[in-house]
Amino acid sequence: MSTSAISETKPNLLRVIAAWGVHLFTATGAVWGLLAILAIFEHDWRLMIVYMIVAMLVDGFDGMLARWADVKKYANGIDGALLDNILDYVNYVLVPAIFLIEADALPGSVRLLAASSILLTSAYQFTQTDAKTDDHHFKGFPSYWNVAVLYMLLMNLPPWVNFGFLMLFNIMVFIPIKYIYPSRNSYLRTLTLALTYLYGAIGIWGLMLYPNTPSWVVWASFLYVGYYLVLSMIPKNKSHAA
Repeated sequence: MSTSAISETKPNLLRVIAAWGVHLFTATGAVWGLLAILAIFEHDWRLMIVYMIVAMLVDGFDGMLARWADVKKYANGIDGALLDNILDYVNYVLVPAIFLIEADALPGSVRLLAASSILLTSAYQFTQTDAKTDDHHFKGFPSYWNVAVLYMLLMNLPPWVNFGFLMLFNIMVFIPIKYIYPSRNSYLRTLTLALTYLYGAIGIWGLMLYPNTPSWVVWASFLYVGYYLVLSMIPKNKSHAA
């Protein structure tokens, strides 16, 4: 084998290893989901929070790593989008559904109903052919059930109020509003990313303090939630992109 051939083979081998490593990193989301479920069965909410945060961090960084490693070229035997959807369903839907059954966040008479409802509506949301639109939006409420149950845990609202919000979000799954995908949004991109990272950093810090999370952390986080909703509602065109 010539020197030039060897020099070409080594980088390619390293790229293949890196690409498959990214897929393995993504797949660990299933492990964090399992650990979160085990913590739920023990009613260890703080440990559940830790595993949910790790799962969200994996989900937040794997897309960037996948593009860097060019997994579509160097590990094309794996459907990364399918893997991501499977793990999102586990961590964003199944884990919260089990929490709703085990915790006291909902009235006992409707816990199974509420958990089943988010499993069913999310199955619909995840499998729409245009669930993620070509301009990088989620169509309908994007199954942020993990975020919803964390707010329930922190805010300690009356169980029937929590149930009402869950039913509202279930309905929103079927309303074709386009919610932004923060990491790939092109409208007010710099501001949106800055606010998203700030929301994530303060949120993680506050969650790690549970059950002594300062109340201001929860209420301040709604500023970002409001920004996210308003930005999602604003009609966008190419002249707005930045």
